[in-house]
Order: sequence, then C-alpha cells, then structure tokens
Amino acid sequence: MHNIENNSGDYPLLARQVSSILEGERDLTANASQFSALVYSAIADLNWAGFYLLRPGKKGAAQELLVGPFQGKVACARIALGRGVCGTSAQERRTIVVADVHSFDGHIACDSASNAEIVIPLIKDGQLYGVFDIDSPLLNRFSEEDRVGLEAMVQAFLDATDMH
Repeated sequence: MHNIENNSGDYPLLARQVSSILEGERDLTANASQFSALVYSAIADLNWAGFYLLRPGKKGAAQELLVGPFQGKVACARIALGRGVCGTSAQERRTIVVADVHSFDGHIACDSASNAEIVIPLIKDGQLYGVFDIDSPLLNRFSEEDRVGLEAMVQAFLDATDMH
C-alpha cells in the first residue's frame, strides 16, 4: 500500500482493498481495527482515523458516541449526539467536511494539532451505528473527491461487517 494525495484516483483501489482485507471476517471490532489501520496508513496527511460507535449513555442517559478502534493519538472517549463534528454528523446522518475545525461552531478539540476533519455516518439498513472520523493537521485537507472516495470505502466496510 502507498500513501495517496488529496485528489487521487486511488479511492476505487482502496475500496477494493477494504473488501479484500475484510473478506471472510464479519466481526465489528476486527473489521473496524483493520479499516482504521488501512485508512491511516494509506491516506496521506492524517493524524487520526477511527470510529465512534453509538452506545447507551452513562447511567441511563441518552445514546452517545463512544470511541472505538482507531489509529492516532488518544481521543475523546464520549461525544454527545449533536456535539462537535462527530456528534453533528451522527445526528444529521450526513457526511461533514470541515476545512478548518477551529471555525466549526462547537468543535471538540481532542487534539490541538487537528485542523481539518471529515466525518462519515455509519448507516446500514436505515440504522445509525456511529461515525468514521478522520482528522488532518493540514487546513483544507479534504476535497469532494476525498468525500466520495471515503464514503465508498466506508460502504465497503459496512457491507463486509455485521453491525451490532
């Protein structure tokens, strides 16, 4: 595998690699770990790539996002729905691309080195399971091509994985 740059035609290849790497394994933890490692090692200029999974809140509180398998520095453990880029993506069930996280209202600074972010909701059979979050130290790191390519990679992950 090799690093790709911002506007790469390699996303179709990476989506095929996801399917190949996850073939024969349906476990969420195993596949999320492998997927995070692939994204983090194959895509240039990242400082975090990983999952936040929808879980019951502490002490009977509303559902929230709990950190799952990832690559990068220590992260925020829990994120409320509607809070920050991850919580907003989950609540609105849409991919959010942020060129400068410091200008995103309510941004949660888990790592002060992060400047750009893309968050893709994990939706399978109409149900929300969490989000896949990628951070970069570079401003304006994620393009429309990145969004489309990463959404295809996440779809390949979802197709290969039993979500529960």
